[in-house]
Amino acid sequence: MTDPVTPPPEIDPAVALRNARQRHFAIGLFRLTGAVLVMFGFLILMQRFSWVQGDKAKAMGIIFVVVGLFQFIAVPRLLLALFRTRPPE
Repeated sequence: MTDPVTPPPEIDPAVALRNARQRHFAIGLFRLTGAVLVMFGFLILMQRFSWVQGDKAKAMGIIFVVVGLFQFIAVPRLLLALFRTRPPE
């Protein structure tokens, strides 16, 4: 015999809209901070700050650019995949 399948619980449209807005805001915030990290990394690479110069500036700038690109490109996709899955009941 098969067990009867219970339908998923009804979600209030207002709650669903609020959740969608929060998720959209979170994804936008991650992209914005990723872009800021990339710009900051390029400023460090160009040695615009007196507190980091020479080879240290190049290494630090590359790290900032790579982390910023990861945060700008990969993190929003990971969040979208996370938001698509339903939580366990």
